[in-house]
Amino acid sequence: MNAVDERERRWRLVLGREAQCAGLSAADQGMDGALEALYNRSDVPGDASGRRSAGLGGSAPRVARWLGDIREYFPTSVVQVMQQDAMERLGLHQLLLEPEMMAAVEPDVHLVGTLLSLNRVMPDEARESARAVVRKVVEDLEKRVAQKTRSVVRGAIDRSARTHRPRRVSDIDWNATIRRNLANYLPEHNTIVPETLVGYGRRSRGVQKEVVLAIDQSGSMAASVVYASVFGAVLASMSSLKTSLVVFDTAVVDLTEQLTDPVEVLFGTQLGGGTHINKAIRYCQGLVTKPNDSVFVLISDLYEGGVREEMLKRVAAMKAAGTQVVVLLALSDEGAPFYDRENAAALAAMDVPAFACTPDAFPELMAAAIQGQPLTAWVDKHQDA
Repeated sequence: MNAVDERERRWRLVLGREAQCAGLSAADQGMDGALEALYNRSDVPGDASGRRSAGLGGSAPRVARWLGDIREYFPTSVVQVMQQDAMERLGLHQLLLEPEMMAAVEPDVHLVGTLLSLNRVMPDEARESARAVVRKVVEDLEKRVAQKTRSVVRGAIDRSARTHRPRRVSDIDWNATIRRNLANYLPEHNTIVPETLVGYGRRSRGVQKEVVLAIDQSGSMAASVVYASVFGAVLASMSSLKTSLVVFDTAVVDLTEQLTDPVEVLFGTQLGGGTHINKAIRYCQGLVTKPNDSVFVLISDLYEGGVREEMLKRVAAMKAAGTQVVVLLALSDEGAPFYDRENAAALAAMDVPAFACTPDAFPELMAAAIQGQPLTAWVDKHQDA
């Protein structure tokens, strides 16, 4: 097929059957039908406007066939976009409660968010199928992030333990040692005399740092809830960390005991509802026993339904006590959703930046927080990258 024919074929698939373009092959006709069912329907009953609208009908078998078709015709990344569009345009949420639908969908983070939002109304026969889908996504995410997270965070913990008596040359932090001894520079010898060594302390077998994750369960935070639960489980598997995980809306639920299984954590959440950030922070303050060795991570869009002034005072108090406070507007690949800019600005004025973080960057963020680095500088560096 030459370039002109290929361009015409693509325009035909984009514009639909009303386009004045050449015909399609048998395979392309199947692809066109799948696209038309989602994006280009004009025969939906009750639509007297004559405008095109979407519809797959109310038949679960028909939708299951359509889901199978798009997996055949399109790559996984496109399938996931089409599934998400079908949720929004066609109202497939109820059909997803039927067990036979679970075998037809392509599991991804957004589908997990949809299933979790339906958790309370899901019939028993659909729940096990939904768990299988969630578990597959969780296992894939763990493979993606676990090794890097453990490696980066362990390195940060080792480097956060400083000593002026390193026992081995390999334990010396040469950059810190040079900075510490700049006053001892001998220009005639073009060298620095290292009167004071700065090194890394030996790794302790006990708990060295505390991490508290507080996750907003509001609907816009679905992907962040999924990623945060997986990261929480990975961090909890590290003996050098004491990791707690709390989810909240207008109530606060401590899911730390379920951290050995992130699937259980996810099914312990309930997406949607109001938000009471102040109440969640108050609870988390009680979990911090060593402020100077603690990292508090709040993942929220910052729309506070409680007492805003109290929320800000609690953040200031945690920071003043020595706790490293991290505020993420999102922990996902999509960037920040809508968020309360006034509250974000108030936090920034306390030197607590509120920003979105991708899952791939989260291990480095935790490393910076554990080492007590200024997070404003970390954010600026990664936003410019």
